[in-house]
Amino acid sequence: MSGIELFPEILRRRAAIRPTGTAYVFLDDHGAEAAVLTYAELERRVRAVAGRLADAAAPGDRALLIFPPGLDFVVAFFACLYAGVIAVPVIPPRRGRAHHATLGIITDSDPAVVLTVAGLVDVDLPSEGTLERIAVDEIDTRTEAIAPRPCAPDSIAFLQYTSGSTGSPKGVLVTHRNLIANQEMIRRAFGHDESSTFVAWAPHYHDQGLIGNILQPLYLGSASVLMAPVSFIRRPLLWLDAISRYRAHTSGGPNFAFDACVAHAARGDVPDLDLSSWAVAFNGAEPIRAETLRRFTETFAPYGFHERALYPCYGLAEATLLVSGSGKGRGPRWFEADPAELGRGRMVPADPGRSAATLTGSGLPAPGVEVLVVDPATARPCPPDRIGEIWVAGAQVAAGYWRNPEATAAVFGGGVGGDGGERRFLRTGDLGQIVDGELFVTGRCKDLIVVRGRNHYPHDLEHTAQVAHPAARAGGGAAFTVEGPDGEQVVIVQEIDRAHHWSAAASAEITAAIRAAVVRDHDLTPSRIVLTVAGALPKTSSGKIMRGAARARHLDAGFPPWAPAAAVVPVGH
Repeated sequence: MSGIELFPEILRRRAAIRPTGTAYVFLDDHGAEAAVLTYAELERRVRAVAGRLADAAAPGDRALLIFPPGLDFVVAFFACLYAGVIAVPVIPPRRGRAHHATLGIITDSDPAVVLTVAGLVDVDLPSEGTLERIAVDEIDTRTEAIAPRPCAPDSIAFLQYTSGSTGSPKGVLVTHRNLIANQEMIRRAFGHDESSTFVAWAPHYHDQGLIGNILQPLYLGSASVLMAPVSFIRRPLLWLDAISRYRAHTSGGPNFAFDACVAHAARGDVPDLDLSSWAVAFNGAEPIRAETLRRFTETFAPYGFHERALYPCYGLAEATLLVSGSGKGRGPRWFEADPAELGRGRMVPADPGRSAATLTGSGLPAPGVEVLVVDPATARPCPPDRIGEIWVAGAQVAAGYWRNPEATAAVFGGGVGGDGGERRFLRTGDLGQIVDGELFVTGRCKDLIVVRGRNHYPHDLEHTAQVAHPAARAGGGAAFTVEGPDGEQVVIVQEIDRAHHWSAAASAEITAAIRAAVVRDHDLTPSRIVLTVAGALPKTSSGKIMRGAARARHLDAGFPPWAPAAAVVPVGH
């Protein structure tokens, strides 16, 4: 025995101790219960699917998991753990065609079998041979059941493919030990116990949805209420209604989710909510904005929400999920930074009465996690006021990338210069600094824009552009640089909301508003402002802007113009 209770054993124990206890609930687009699984029902289905899977794949083989939102994915994932098969969750197809990211994942992971549902068994997938497809919703639970195969803690549990926001997706090797280590970190950091009910809508194929919203509740022995991401996108307040009805302790999402709720509440269509049970409202996966947190608190305080429930956090797939978090009931922490010094790569408090850039902290390193801020050029720790790359060590740091030794060495083999030790750190590629124990994340190394020796973070420029004019589409901007005759030139591509109709005057007005806002807030003049149609910018499956791909497209064919004529508007026109 390993001495560590792994997830197959945890599920079997839950089914034995609490057979009728609710494990998972799935809500339809109207918030009604579409499916429910008790612990005993879940384990019975998992054993049956694992038995069928064991006939099609050997331990260590990969199984592609192609599922729409729902509980069949949960069954399939645990069945892979039972059978010793490495699960590879991917984005579900649309209109009968696999997502473009899935095509590369198939080539990279070389799966032996596909687990899916009956409605998706005919989806077109590229492969050198014929992949056997198993519809888990058609398997009779009375036959073919098996007990979990023994597995070592350091064996691979599943491949978590990265979003590809800064490059090609890579398969993160998440071991059984990584999973259990990070689950315990989350439990302690979030203050969870078996009574902590979850409500969640994040995709099941992403680390937040899988590790945080599916595995953590089962690790605790609590219940998880799940809904489809599209249900939230269409009706953001349905999320809050579910939190209210199920008395959720923990729920959250990226920053845009909180903005979406505020925007819909402003229309006056807020249901009868009681959010007083919501103890951990986590916010992560993209830059966390202080103004978003404040607006959300002001909007929903009359419905029982308290600022102390806000829980900024930070994590990434290479660390399984969680790296740092606020602390239950503590609320967020802010740092009022001198904007000029921030542009020079330093976190220095702004003078009283002067303009400041408000940075939101991402909490304290989780129990058992070591975080350093390192100069990526010298591999030496940065002084306290200097922004550097965030490096992470701990039992939750994954084993590397699938069949990619070069990237594994570069990302997972960080050695701190001058310490003389053998410690190896995960180089996250994120920039930030630690102030009074609080981790502040300021941006991405690869995305950093440097103009005349001053640093600019693209998400800040994009946010400024998007609030500069009502026609600018939220979440629809990309800022990057291109080579020009006089050095690096800043380009901002901005999608225009579909509700706004083109005219020459409107185009000029929007361009001028964006230019003026960027000059005012960042002392930076964009060389080009490109207005394009909604949906034109390349994004990852989680909605992150792919700035590298946007830059390549700008330099190649360009973006479809919002205007009937050329949409590239040189500054001054």
